[in-house]
Amino acid sequence: MAMSLIQACRSLALSTWLLSFCFVHLLCLDFTVAEKEEWYTAFVNITYAEPAPDPGPGVAGGGGGTELHTEKTECGRYGEHSPKQDARGEVVMASSAHDRLACDPNTKFAAPAHGKNWIALIPKGNCTYKDKIRNAFLQNASAVVIFNVGSNTNETITMSHAGVEDIVAIMIPEPKGKEIVSLLERNITVTMYITIGTRNLQKYVSRTSVVFVSISFIVLMIISLAWLVFYYIQRFRYANARDRNQRRLGDAAKKAISKLQVRTIKKGDKETEPDFDNCAVCIEGYKPNDVVRILPCRHLFHKSCVDPWLLDHRTCPMCKMNILKALGIPPNADCMDDLPTDFEGSLGGPPTNQITGASDTTVNESSVTLDPAVRTVGALQVVPDTDPTPQEEVIFTTNRK
Repeated sequence: MAMSLIQACRSLALSTWLLSFCFVHLLCLDFTVAEKEEWYTAFVNITYAEPAPDPGPGVAGGGGGTELHTEKTECGRYGEHSPKQDARGEVVMASSAHDRLACDPNTKFAAPAHGKNWIALIPKGNCTYKDKIRNAFLQNASAVVIFNVGSNTNETITMSHAGVEDIVAIMIPEPKGKEIVSLLERNITVTMYITIGTRNLQKYVSRTSVVFVSISFIVLMIISLAWLVFYYIQRFRYANARDRNQRRLGDAAKKAISKLQVRTIKKGDKETEPDFDNCAVCIEGYKPNDVVRILPCRHLFHKSCVDPWLLDHRTCPMCKMNILKALGIPPNADCMDDLPTDFEGSLGGPPTNQITGASDTTVNESSVTLDPAVRTVGALQVVPDTDPTPQEEVIFTTNRK
């Protein structure tokens, strides 16, 4: 019963561990699929005409000229809710310096005349991206360019501006934004052309998934640790119970051996004849002056051979009769209750009658030579080793009907 309980707990713990592992693995896969971010880069092409530098006095053709500059870089990043399409127009900022952040709905931009397309350039900060983009959109901007300000100046992010999804909105790094601002402050007209860049798919682990996986792992480890503690406690208990039982059975075996009869073989006894059975333990014949031990099943062996066997096995080497049961010496009941139900089977003995405690093995009397007067089957009386007779012969009393 107890061993079955341990096996059941072991199977339950193993099943729980496997199910938990599969469950966590599937959920981690699900989180991995869910936590993906798709974003697009933007090519930013700016064109502007800058006055040519004065070559100095005395140089022919100097002054009054302009130089056309064109720069194209993949430095922009489309907003999350921005349409992924091209946009073109003249870059403008808020008319007033204190409205540069475009957080006020009444912000006015220096839009070009004659209905030309224009792109609003707005620095990051003070309000949401949605507010900035909406304020520019309401004034008919073709696109909105927001440049980063503050930490990580070269970094761009995917801006979230749900609700304002009908206008192209990109973010550019701070150095690029300040370069354009510098040109505008010098009254240089800057034209920008925005085109779609590279599609990117970024995977990242969210805080929720990390917390969930961590908790699941901790729970899994607690279950495994609890099972290991329970398993080793049970194993320790049964090891101690087995050791206690072995010691008590050893004490009972010594007591039983002290009650078994011994006999000294004399010259002329039938045991010394060549056709008599040898000792089943050492496989040697009996010689005069050999001391033999006679068991309750009437098998005899050399005393020096059979005593160690009886201490370890408590059974006859030939017929496997249990000497403790045959002599009426029961093992300790309390100790036996602590052991598995198949513990007695591990003793090596044959099946026994549960009522009488007798062995079911048939006893062969021909292997033991007794005096003719006592070679009849009957009740066997065992005399202890302290037999006072000088010849140490076996005395059997039989009941005749």
